[in-house]
This record gives sequence, structure tokens and C-alpha cells, in this order.
Amino acid sequence: MKPYFPSAMLLLLIAYLGVQALTGERGLLSGGERDAMLLRREAQLATILEQRRDLEIRVRYLRTDSLSRDLLEERARAVLGFADPRDYVIRVSAPPAAEGPAPRA
Repeated sequence: MKPYFPSAMLLLLIAYLGVQALTGERGLLSGGERDAMLLRREAQLATILEQRRDLEIRVRYLRTDSLSRDLLEERARAVLGFADPRDYVIRVSAPPAAEGPAPRA
């Protein structure tokens, strides 16, 4: 039994590495999952870049050398919660919170 022990261990190690090469996180059979995750991350990156461009434009208009009065007024109203007397304000109330399941009869 003694001379076969290193061979058996080597065989088990090769089998383990073979299974991992096929089914592991970076294995041959998980390529579809990686491609799907890549597509999700690329869509997320595109969304974040679009938000960044929008914020950069807003910041550019809020600088002192090119201050946009309309944007400044919009932000002040949004932050402070004020409205111009000539504006029409429509208040929307939040839907009532659900109180859990109805009691059974």
C-alpha cells in the first residue's frame, strides 16, 4: 500500500484540478455567466457615465463665471422647498401604507 499512496494522492489532485478547471469560478463551463455579468456591468457603467455627464453639466452652470440663474433658482427651490407665488403647485400625497394582511374570517 505504501508505494501507491503518492500515486493515489497525485491522482486525486489531478481529478480535483480537472473538476475546478471545468466548473470553477473561472472554469470553462462558466463562460456564459461571465459574459452575462460583463453585459450587466457595462450597462451599469453606461448609466453611471451618463449621470456623471449630467452632473458635470449642472456643475458647470453653477460656477461663478458661468452662473445660470434658472438652474440656481431650480436648485434653491428644490433644496429649500419654496415656490414662486406665480407657480402652480400640485401636492401629491404618498399612498397609505399597507397594514399587513387582512384578518381571515
